[in-house]
Parts: sequence; structure tokens; C-alpha cells
Amino acid sequence: MKTILRAMQKKKNEIPEDVLPIFEGIVQKYEEQLGPHLVGLRCFQPEWDDEFSKAIDEHLTEEQRFKLYEEVGGCNGAGADKERRAFAREFAHLALEERMELFSETFGRWKPVLNDDNTLTLTFKCSHGYYLRVKEGKYTTPPPNVKGYFERCAGGRLYELEKALGIKLKIKEVDISPLKENVGSPVVFTFEIVS
Repeated sequence: MKTILRAMQKKKNEIPEDVLPIFEGIVQKYEEQLGPHLVGLRCFQPEWDDEFSKAIDEHLTEEQRFKLYEEVGGCNGAGADKERRAFAREFAHLALEERMELFSETFGRWKPVLNDDNTLTLTFKCSHGYYLRVKEGKYTTPPPNVKGYFERCAGGRLYELEKALGIKLKIKEVDISPLKENVGSPVVFTFEIVS
């Protein structure tokens, strides 16, 4: 969350200055309890993450949240940037649909769908995080902050797609409604192609 807080503090992200102390207070509280070197470690993150996520949902608009998550989404980087950039360079000459097909085959990942309205739709389900907890039986209904979790996840998928496909995207929509039917259903992300 320190990474998101730093992004919030940047003027370009247009987070109102009067709400920043709320987020700084959450980080400070956990730094005092755990020590600054432990804040952000996965084993200590859930309670802090939940409180921080709830504050984001309460105090920021969807547009502000999407802008933040486009900059610092979940799983950004995750160790494959070199391969993604090499892929983008190698296949830059191909049409976007062909690159998306190769992306799916090369990285063994999901395949986005190119829509007529200049958007990409991605039906997404990962093997860790939320879906791992569902598999373990922890969730039988979606938790209250699940929308924020998947908004952040959309930022991570945006990052990955931008690097591998050599395009610029914006988060347009995060549809978690499939989770209401079944907590293990994939969610749907829609990204606007900017360039």
C-alpha cells in the first residue's frame, strides 16, 4: 500500500489533499504497530490492505481509483517485463489481433478480445490471490472489498498487456457480477485502447 500511497501523493493523480491524511494515517498506524520494515510484507498485509482498500472505496471516485491502478496495479511487473518487451519488439509488425493470439500462446495466458468500439475485453481468473482463497474454501460469497481487489488486478493486467502488445490502455470497466452467481467465476475487465 505504500506504493499506492506514493502514487496518491503525486499531483498528477489529482487525489484531493484533504483525503490524503486518511491514507497516510493507515500506513502510519501499521508502521507503528509492525515497524516500517514489516509493512507491506504479505504475511502482515491483509488487515492493513482491507482497511486501506475500504478507505479507497469510500473516499475516491471510480475514475480516481482506475487512474491509480493504471499506474500501480496488482502484480505489476511480476518478473516477466524483459520477456514482454522482447515479445512486443519481435511482433510489433503484426496486427493487434495476431499479437493477442501469440501473446496467449507464448505466455500460456488468457486471450483478450478486440471489440468494435476500440476496447479489449479480458475474462480473467488467476491461480492465486482471491481465486486461491476460493479454492481453499475461504470465500463462499464475495468479500466486501472484492471490487477494489479486482480493480487493482485490472491495473496489473493492463500493465502486462501494454508491455507485451506495445499499446497504451485505460481501464474502462471492471465487471465482478459473475461472482454473484459463483464466487469462483472469472471476472471481466474492459480496457480502452488509447494508442
